[in-house]
Amino acid sequence: MMDSTSKVAPFRILHQTPDSQIYWSIACGGTKEEINQHWEWLEKNIMRTLSVFDSSDDITSFVQGKIRGLIAEEGKVSGVQEDDPEKFREALLRFEKWFDLPQKEKLVTYYSCSYWRGRVPCQGWLYLSTNFLSFYSYLLGSEVKLVVSWNEIWRLEKTSNVILTESIHVLANGEDHYFSMFLHLSETFLIMEQLADYSIKRLFDKETFQEEPSLSDPLQITKRGLETNARNEQFRAFFRLPKEENLLEVYESFLWVPFSHFNTLGKICLSESYLCFASQDGSQCHVIIPMREARHRECQNLINHFEDNPEEVAMMVGQKESSKTVSNEALMTVFHPQDAENLDPKMLKEKMKEQSWDIHFSEYGRGTSMFCTKKTRDLIVRGVPEALRGELWMLFSGAVNDMAVNPGYYSEIVDKSLGTSTLATDEIERDLHRSLPEHPAFQSDTGISALRRVLTAYAYRNPKIGYCQAMNILTSVLLLYAKEEEAFWLLVAVCERMLPDYFNRRIIGALVDQAVFEELIRMHLTQLTEHMTDLTFFSSVSLSWFLTLFISVLPIESAVNVVDCFFYDGIKAILQLGLAVLDYNMEGLISSHDDAEAVTILSKFFDNVTNKDSPLPQTVQQNSVGNNDKSSSLSKVDISDLIKEAYEKYGDMKSEEVERMRKRNKLYVIQTLEDTTKQNVVSEVKFSAPQLDNLYALFKRQHFLSCYWTMNSPVLLHHDPSLAYLEQYQLGFHQFRVLFSLLEPWSLCSGNDALFLWAFRLLDENQDGLVNFKEFCCALGKARPMIVVHMTHLCLKTALSTGKGKVDLQAYLKQWQDEILKKEESIKDLPRINQAQFIQFSKTLYNLFHGDPEEESLYRAVARVTSLLLRMEEVGRRLQEPTSPTQAAPEGALLNREACSTPEESSDTPCATITLEAGSIPQEVEWSFAFEQILASLLNEPVLVRFFERPVDIQARLDHAKVNNGSQSLHETSTCRWDR
Repeated sequence: MMDSTSKVAPFRILHQTPDSQIYWSIACGGTKEEINQHWEWLEKNIMRTLSVFDSSDDITSFVQGKIRGLIAEEGKVSGVQEDDPEKFREALLRFEKWFDLPQKEKLVTYYSCSYWRGRVPCQGWLYLSTNFLSFYSYLLGSEVKLVVSWNEIWRLEKTSNVILTESIHVLANGEDHYFSMFLHLSETFLIMEQLADYSIKRLFDKETFQEEPSLSDPLQITKRGLETNARNEQFRAFFRLPKEENLLEVYESFLWVPFSHFNTLGKICLSESYLCFASQDGSQCHVIIPMREARHRECQNLINHFEDNPEEVAMMVGQKESSKTVSNEALMTVFHPQDAENLDPKMLKEKMKEQSWDIHFSEYGRGTSMFCTKKTRDLIVRGVPEALRGELWMLFSGAVNDMAVNPGYYSEIVDKSLGTSTLATDEIERDLHRSLPEHPAFQSDTGISALRRVLTAYAYRNPKIGYCQAMNILTSVLLLYAKEEEAFWLLVAVCERMLPDYFNRRIIGALVDQAVFEELIRMHLTQLTEHMTDLTFFSSVSLSWFLTLFISVLPIESAVNVVDCFFYDGIKAILQLGLAVLDYNMEGLISSHDDAEAVTILSKFFDNVTNKDSPLPQTVQQNSVGNNDKSSSLSKVDISDLIKEAYEKYGDMKSEEVERMRKRNKLYVIQTLEDTTKQNVVSEVKFSAPQLDNLYALFKRQHFLSCYWTMNSPVLLHHDPSLAYLEQYQLGFHQFRVLFSLLEPWSLCSGNDALFLWAFRLLDENQDGLVNFKEFCCALGKARPMIVVHMTHLCLKTALSTGKGKVDLQAYLKQWQDEILKKEESIKDLPRINQAQFIQFSKTLYNLFHGDPEEESLYRAVARVTSLLLRMEEVGRRLQEPTSPTQAAPEGALLNREACSTPEESSDTPCATITLEAGSIPQEVEWSFAFEQILASLLNEPVLVRFFERPVDIQARLDHAKVNNGSQSLHETSTCRWDR
């Protein structure tokens, strides 16, 4: 009863040996026809073979082996690689039966769980498929069914309350859903998190899956594939490895740590090109050994002798000769060479730092195989020596590995990219002289040229990002301490690995980290949150902190210390420093009266942050903006002390927790962006805010459904994430037809497909076969019913009124006439309607009135209109050709509407027999009608004018569409093809 198995497979084929009480399930089916197909296959492929066996045990073994082999083969073909294929197949049958989704929808996994409706749990099954989260329960005659698209989820998190110790909270479409289970809650949440993230990436970052075969095809995604992808991402992020590396093997082991003289428990992680070790807690010790540095050893020998002392191995990777245009020195060594004999106290302190690092290198190793421990972090916090900064940045960021496996790559793309002219290169040229303009390195052609080459080369490498503001500031600092090629690979590491989705037009990554920052403020700075309940101020003021790593707000000699910590600890270092800044200014922020005063407090604070140990001369250091005014009286704050305080107070925050917070807030940030931008549709739209919300949800759902089951969907292929959200989502004709049929009031008329096609072509001005949300709203929201008689194809096109009162039909038609005139030279150039087109036009009018309360009156009005038009044409012919009476039609020629005399008679095939009376118009005479004639005839019938002026209850239509959008749109989308 609890798992509803009685409703799952009413037909089964069981196998039982004579001397056993155990039945073994061979096949199951939801219908008698399905189980008969299984039985016929058994008779053909199994029964004949059983006669060769003597014992029942042999028969049982053969049958079980045969069935298991078939299941295994089917699993290979379909991509289903589950632990128990038989149970998974049974679950798949339940999934298909209960939710009636398209056959292409791929079930990934399923779990037994409880769905909480208030305080009452519903025990049932949770099904996680590629595009939907689904739940089903049938208990004591009560059925509960829930289907939520992943793209509709605003928040996905693990929570706990008084009733439940731990549950999964899903917020979608303004409704909260809670799921709990005794087992596998963390596993379930991880899969849900990945599927939600997958749906976002698939639409906004399709290139992400080009190197992930297990995720590239939505029909081949499996639970095992998702788990493998998650492990690979975590492995690469922790050890800062290139995106091509995948985790192959993991071994639990002890590592002999020579500097501590004891064995450290941890795990060896092996990929294609690296052997890595991390201690159990991850922070005590970790080391990376590239296989290129162990080329003279066998891999297995390296594992067996892993406890040996690490050796400092020079990188033995052949590199192509650099391009002559590429600089091979860091700009700081060119514009500020250090004097080894200088006895200045700051230089002496700098030498002491270098000696500390030399001692560290001698104990822990140097280069890519160096042991990274707590002592390493302590040295980073104290400040990295100027001479070692570039080397350590390359090491800790992982950029050294990218450069090592891509010899000559930078010189090659520099040669290809220089001289090209694109939007990115134009923006780069505009910002070159705005990058650290006070520094002498960027007051010369040497620094400017190097900056140009690095930024242009990266824009060439990654056109999806190209160039974005703040990249020039960051790259300038990188060039000061790293060689030009190294600065390029550091920029690659930052943009593509350490700060994903930061440097693009939507800066979603920065917005996500701002949301994480707000969450951390609530956790750690409760006194501040009690005073300032709205934390959006901190989001706006901290944006530059995240985008430029504090470089834009701190003097350069202080900002580089922050960059040191960032390359070692990632975004965690920026978050904890931001908390320390707010904590330091807590008193002033609490006493501030408005946002402007709070901004002033923070600005003065940053102006007074110094680096007392910096060996740079005053000509290089950036003077504080406020040194000549009141800020000079404020106490100075040393950057090393500020960073040390940040680590002491907030250093317990783990990088893994930060990544979880990022994923949790990413869904919310994207949905919020859409929610705030959808109000800016077009000024003509007259919908209320709730109506616009409902319409947007319907349109967005149709867009996503059209992208779900294939990576080659036209809507997906034409998707451009750089556009505004209202222009990103688009519908092809069949998706448009589904949604429009749910909204327009004449869905029952037999000729609606023609109307839908005309409405679609009217909106699709660029003729790409797609309509976006803004265009769709223009069709529905201009508060005018459409009667457009297009003189070429002669078909009536209609659209909704928003219900904002009556419309002046004559003025409206005049407006549409003016719009036609814009496209044509004059009204005289418009073609006339011939006889066949006139009959089709009459049919279209009749079709619109099906099911209307005034159906009969409308039919009669159309008959009068057509009769009047024929008489007008007859009179015109007589006036033009008075000497040819044989060519004129008899007086009183009328359009006969035999099959449309009553609504009942015409309901099935309305106006199917509209013909001219026999003999009334000779065949050799070609009759035609002008636009003005049709317009005048329509306006002459009040019942027709009243019909098209009648307000439509748009809210009722939206409610109807919301209820019926599910199954209808799913089936339409799964079978649709675009046909012009």
